[in-house]
Amino acid sequence: MKRILITAGLTGLILIIGGCASTGLTTSSHLTNVELREPNFKIVATNVSGEASSGAVFGVSYGLGMATTQVALIPLSNNRLLYKTAMQNLWNNFESANGKPVDRKLALVNVRYDSESLNLFFYTKVTTVVVADVVEFQ
Repeated sequence: MKRILITAGLTGLILIIGGCASTGLTTSSHLTNVELREPNFKIVATNVSGEASSGAVFGVSYGLGMATTQVALIPLSNNRLLYKTAMQNLWNNFESANGKPVDRKLALVNVRYDSESLNLFFYTKVTTVVVADVVEFQ
């Protein structure tokens, strides 16, 4: 009986250590300031958004502001870069409404991040959302 308990404990430990974990926290180590005092720009789009999600089974997730964390045994998607995917979706949404951003002097301003987590009995899901306004310099 003791051997069975030790084996079960070790198996559980291996499953926990070998599971998946991801975090959506993105911190920048650089800063660029753009002062919009001169009338050399126009607002092209407001509240452009992009989002990305990751689901898993047998885990837990939580989100606090731009930090989202998910720890689970069985991932249901390969999407671990939620912030990157959300930004790509933001630019795709911008392009579908305002044309291609290539060869344009665009900048994202008023960038906002949000995260959401869903925890059901066996299923967990985290979502990261990025919202920004887009300005174009002349």
